[in-house]
Amino acid sequence: MARVTRFGFLAIAMAFHLVYIYSIFDIYFVSPIVSGMREFRVERPDGVEAPAKRLVLFVGDGLRADKAFQSFPEPYPENDADLTPRPLAPFLRSRVLEHGTFGVSHTRVPTESRPGHVALIAGLYEDVSAVTTGWKLNPVNFDSVFNRSRHTWSWGSPDILPMFELGAVPGRVDAYTYSAEEEDFSKDALNLDIWVFDRVKALFAEAATNSTLDHALRQDKTVFFLHLLGLDTNGHAYRPYSKEYLNNIKVVDQGVKEIAQLIEDFYNDNKTAFIFTADHGMSDWGSHGDGHPDNTRTPLIAWGSGVAKPVVTPDSTAPGHDDLSSDWNLDHIQRHDVAQADVAALMAYLVDLEFPVNSVGELPLSYLSGDLASKSEAFLANARGILDMYRVKEEQKKATELRFRPFKALSDKANSVEHRFSAIRGLIDLGRHDEAIKETAAVVKLGLEGLRYLQTYDWLFLRALITIGYLGWIAFALTTVIDLHVLHGQTETSRTLFGSIFFSSVLVALFASFIVSKSPLTYYAYAIFPVGFWEEVYARRKALVEGGKLLFGQITSAGGWITLLLKTVVFLGLIESLALGYTHREIFSVLFIAAAFWPALYGLQFLKENTSLVGTWVAACVVMSSFTLLPAIKVEDLTLILSGGILMVIIGVLYLTFEKRLLAESGFAADSTAPAHNTLSRLLVGAQIGFIVLAMAVTRSSVISLQAKRGLPRGNQIVGWCVLVLPLFMPFLHSFQPNKHYLHRLMVIFLTFAPIFVILTISYEGLFYLGFCVTLISWVRLEHSVYVFTKSKPPSTNQINGTPAVPAALSSSPYRSLTLADARVSLFFLTLLQSAFFSTGNIASVSSFSLDSVYRLIPIFDPFSQGALLILKLMIPFALISANLGILNKRLGVAPSALFMVVMAISDFLTLNFFWVVRDEGSWLEIGSTISHFCIASLLCVFVASLEGVSEVLIAGVEVEDGSRQLRKERELGGVIKESELNGSGNGEISRETVADGKKIL
Repeated sequence: MARVTRFGFLAIAMAFHLVYIYSIFDIYFVSPIVSGMREFRVERPDGVEAPAKRLVLFVGDGLRADKAFQSFPEPYPENDADLTPRPLAPFLRSRVLEHGTFGVSHTRVPTESRPGHVALIAGLYEDVSAVTTGWKLNPVNFDSVFNRSRHTWSWGSPDILPMFELGAVPGRVDAYTYSAEEEDFSKDALNLDIWVFDRVKALFAEAATNSTLDHALRQDKTVFFLHLLGLDTNGHAYRPYSKEYLNNIKVVDQGVKEIAQLIEDFYNDNKTAFIFTADHGMSDWGSHGDGHPDNTRTPLIAWGSGVAKPVVTPDSTAPGHDDLSSDWNLDHIQRHDVAQADVAALMAYLVDLEFPVNSVGELPLSYLSGDLASKSEAFLANARGILDMYRVKEEQKKATELRFRPFKALSDKANSVEHRFSAIRGLIDLGRHDEAIKETAAVVKLGLEGLRYLQTYDWLFLRALITIGYLGWIAFALTTVIDLHVLHGQTETSRTLFGSIFFSSVLVALFASFIVSKSPLTYYAYAIFPVGFWEEVYARRKALVEGGKLLFGQITSAGGWITLLLKTVVFLGLIESLALGYTHREIFSVLFIAAAFWPALYGLQFLKENTSLVGTWVAACVVMSSFTLLPAIKVEDLTLILSGGILMVIIGVLYLTFEKRLLAESGFAADSTAPAHNTLSRLLVGAQIGFIVLAMAVTRSSVISLQAKRGLPRGNQIVGWCVLVLPLFMPFLHSFQPNKHYLHRLMVIFLTFAPIFVILTISYEGLFYLGFCVTLISWVRLEHSVYVFTKSKPPSTNQINGTPAVPAALSSSPYRSLTLADARVSLFFLTLLQSAFFSTGNIASVSSFSLDSVYRLIPIFDPFSQGALLILKLMIPFALISANLGILNKRLGVAPSALFMVVMAISDFLTLNFFWVVRDEGSWLEIGSTISHFCIASLLCVFVASLEGVSEVLIAGVEVEDGSRQLRKERELGGVIKESELNGSGNGEISRETVADGKKIL
């Protein structure tokens, strides 16, 4: 491999991390779907009818379990009596108390509509990679209850129904949907559910005059599916404790009552089964997606033909209850919890359908009204379907493995699947149904464990390969940094025949195993990177040795080595602290307070020379430490929004007022290269301030209108989009008469994104934006001051922070070499980067984001467009930090990309930390959080690589005062300075320079 260039390194970094991020899908989210299974259903004797002829499925999208059963005051009270708490769903409650069985259905992550409905209707926990294939019109490529029915009628959202219609046998599923424009978050979503109820009523009314429809409706094995999206929409817009959401529960309850009565009257045969549940819950701040219990617990109520009556224990608390149901006043009714996929098995049994062949749901026997004999038969058929899926998966795995290791619990003849089923059949024939049910449950448990064993069969190998890949990247990145920015490319590579044969043999062996096992193409990519990285590290081993001598050669005393060891411990501790910050945001508060004391490490002389700068830094750190103590769950607060905007305007006006003085006192050279004080630049800055004022005005108007449920005025939407887009063009207008001072460029960037932050803010985020910008500018200036200060100290007292002696052959480089102190700079950057993620929320939790702000621009449900706006808001701080690091890179006199490359080298210590702690067992909150942490940490390197390009654009043409010129200005009277310390080359003669004054220019 030829010497890696700056852009080649960035390209490799992005390619490697994008490929390795995908490894999480190959390890944890391999699609569980297979084909070739046999179909199983409950075999009944002649003359024995199915439990029900038809099934009605109600899904209250986004309905939390607790809100369905708790008591609340009337959402819209008309008198004092309405203030007494009472159940909001009396009809559904009556089904629990008198007619059916109830419990909690526990969902899995991601708690989104598509995977929730797939689990309910297909009995399958869809792999998360399905998110990448589309959530709306993506045909379902697996079996479902709808596909097994004689006919299914469905009503509801265009986001859910079409995928089941297109995925079933043609003509088997009818889907009636409203238009996507009806999903308007700026209005009360009750009409969505009313639309569904009205269409169901219209269908049965039409049957009175349409004999063909009447005949179709009266067939057995029919399913009716009512998707009720109003709760989800109102939950997003107003929160699940709002009067809108609670009132929607009342509307749904009344609608379910009317539909149930309509169907009972239409058929009049008591052969209809009803199921009411939800696809996912809703967090207190109106979001869902992660594994928080509020999102994973949904209500399940079943009643009608074939469903068991409630089990009442009047004198004690019935089994199944816990703290969740303590305030439901249902303690005397037995609660039966199920996994969400179990609902599909329940529906298939009730209507006498084949169990969906991809279903892993266990038939919940406590919901069935039959005797033990019928339950044992039904459970056995359910078990055969699950174990047949195991059979197919095992056969497929055997065919692709050189040495297949079978699942021990089902591998020998004595424990084989057929042997176990024969034993269960014998117990049923003998009438020992309790024992048969227990044995069937044990077989199902083993079958699910076997399926998991096969699903995770390659985990050990893949985890090892990915770990070696990340370690290889870290070693390769550090080697490249040393080669390019410490040795300046002066050390030649040393390739040997042994090395070439060894690494080639490893790669050939890996590829051969992949070919035999018919592995995905991604496996080949996972193997290429570690082999290539380690081969390159081996070839550049001389660079590591020479670089080590330069970086550590000046450390000759025991005290120097102890200092280095302590700094290494602090480095590792900070990395671990950043990892903890993903789950405990308060960690960042501690880190900012600690950072406030950092300048004190350089002594009183440094503090005296930089009093105002250090004071600004300390104040900024204290302010930043407060944000991670504030709740991540934010409620829309117009006062805080406008306060942030007003402060942004004040800063802009102050800059215009004192621009000349600020730029003159900021350390810019007073020579012919100094920026001009031009009129066009001031006019453009004034226009940017005007955009902030306009953003405040339109945001205030939109918030008031939306809160009053008057919708989003068209004019507000147009102006809002103008305020969002037009400021992004302002930096390009500045280029017509540029002011190249770095502070002016940073102010332009700050004002460019300020209007966007105003319009996409719901609470204190605007104040964070201000604090973050001040912190970044203070950090850049403080790091430069530290660099100049430490360079001016004698080498004997600056062994760790000084520039190492570089061979004379390297003196031609226009940039100084990196030092150990630059690792600290990179670590500060990494910490600030993380704080940009977590200071205003928890990016590791999908459900921590409120959609309130995007309603001001897109009030109609559009998950991808709305998500893009949220991502834009998240990316703004990264653009700011990239520009600041780019300027710092210049001010410290190091090569372009040098500091970015160091960050990319050390950031994967964090990635590996999360990779090693990914959990696949435990609660779904823990599983989902650890996986999201890994993805975020791995994407961090991609962010840094892309931010380097952003930095190039944002600071193009900026002129800064580098360390050498600054140092000359600061030294007074006969200071002995090595020329190498001035130009960063590390080589040259000693010279003396006298300046007129010891004035400090920051």
